Amino acid sequence: MRYLLSVFALATVASAGLGQQPSQSATGTSLVPPPETVVPPECALAPPPASAPVLRPGDSLCVSRAGAIAGALIANPQMQVAAAQAQQARAARVQGVALPDPTFGAAWAGSTAPFGIGGLTSEVFGASITIPFFDKFRLNGRIGTAAIRQSESDSVAVRHAIASQTSQTYDSLLGALRRRANLHEADSLAGDFLKKTQARFDAGTVARLDVVNAQVAVAQAQNDLIANERDIANARSSLNRLLGRRLGAPLATADSLAVPAPLPALSALERAALDNRPELASLLHRQQGAHATTSLAREFWLPDLTIGISKDFLAGPTPGYLNTGVAFPIPIFYGNHAKGEIAQARFREDELAATYRDLQAAVGQDVRVAYATASTALRQAVFIRDQLLPASRQAYRIAAASYGLGSSSALEVNAARVALVSAESQYTVALAAANGARADLERAVATPLTMFETGASQ
Repeated sequence: MRYLLSVFALATVASAGLGQQPSQSATGTSLVPPPETVVPPECALAPPPASAPVLRPGDSLCVSRAGAIAGALIANPQMQVAAAQAQQARAARVQGVALPDPTFGAAWAGSTAPFGIGGLTSEVFGASITIPFFDKFRLNGRIGTAAIRQSESDSVAVRHAIASQTSQTYDSLLGALRRRANLHEADSLAGDFLKKTQARFDAGTVARLDVVNAQVAVAQAQNDLIANERDIANARSSLNRLLGRRLGAPLATADSLAVPAPLPALSALERAALDNRPELASLLHRQQGAHATTSLAREFWLPDLTIGISKDFLAGPTPGYLNTGVAFPIPIFYGNHAKGEIAQARFREDELAATYRDLQAAVGQDVRVAYATASTALRQAVFIRDQLLPASRQAYRIAAASYGLGSSSALEVNAARVALVSAESQYTVALAAANGARADLERAVATPLTMFETGASQ
């Protein structure tokens, strides 16, 4: 009988130790079920398309990362601003190459009162139009075309910025949701530890301080959950704003956080950035417009042609007369022009040339900074996944099992639990940072990184 009681007591202690151990997934690589495997009900009912969702601003939305980016590129007001600016540039070009409006004139001569009142000797009506020198149309057209190309490049830059911002905001929401799953698991572990500690305190094997510490751990986990609600709400409202939706509209995510793919070579990314960055293209078009402006300023002395027709209705049956004329300035004070508008236009070209060289260096630095950030974030995520998390889980399993057998203190178990929860939190932050840094690197390169991974030529 004593032997049976001993076996029963040993089984009870072993079961208590197992109760302190963290729950394992099927593969044994994760303490908590991966948050990415938890699909929101609205997403499970209606899988989101990869293209832009067509929904009213207040509709419930389940969206993937690609769908969020596509939707933002359509509904975000900044895209509408860029499109309106491009249309303004097109309208300015039409005005720049348009002929001046013709003018109509009337003259009354030999009258004792204004406008021929009281008799007159001549009544002349006529119309005329002034045609600028033909080369000025060409140069104004080049200036307008350069402005259009510049606005189009600026629109592309806005697209890249919105896509990157949307992707990073989407990842921040995924991170907040994954953090909530981690905190729920931490609250479960703290609550289970409190139950076991309370049981041992009732049995007289631990001090009252251990129970108090376990209660503090539960309170901390619940407080972190409250703070996490704020993070989720802020991330949702930010993403809704980018999508042009009501800030409080329901929103669920269809994608999950995962360790991104390895980065391509830095040299290839730098070359692609110098070829594809819209800021460089925009500045190049500005240089072309400035060069045409300088040429137009040098043609200030070229003549304008005036063509008109007039008729004196009091001169009998005489026909109307065709009037032609040429007007051009005499460049006596050429130095004023050479040191004035011509010099201003030429120095503007020099300014843009220097700005272009500086922007090339800035683009290269931007790529290097984004690459270093993405590379570091990726390495941290991989290190936490492969090194820190397994070690933290193993430490907690050992401490929990030892506590169940009565050979370790509650403080040791609590310290191991805190370290494990912290490692899970660090992993979530690292995943969000790695994906966000990758999105920022794509913005800096102005080319999807998948183009390099598949070996596509740039």
